[in-house]
Amino acid sequence: MNTIQLQPIDETLVSTVAVARCADGNGTLTPLFFSDHVLDIARAKAICARCALAESCLRDALEREEPWGVWGGELLSGGRIVANKRPGGRPPKRPRPPVIVDEFGVVEPGDEPVTVN
Repeated sequence: MNTIQLQPIDETLVSTVAVARCADGNGTLTPLFFSDHVLDIARAKAICARCALAESCLRDALEREEPWGVWGGELLSGGRIVANKRPGGRPPKRPRPPVIVDEFGVVEPGDEPVTVN
């Protein structure tokens, strides 16, 4: 009969430090957090909304006066928080509805898709 021996866990090797949701180790989300597209910015903010480190991320970014990007769930430009990113080009004649993105929202059968212009 095969037996398995369990080894005790070395607690010094287990990390208890929180890791940011955007830090995947490969930088695959970096373009999302530094994009000029309104939908990408909304997606980055949605990722930050569920991150345990969002508050400290934003505080540190403001201290460093980060030139631009999404930090801690807020859009920064010139080291300051910007309420929303205005798309390039001429403003629309009728105001567009705000872009709201739920990171992993549930889509129920029969829901109509939302289009972003």
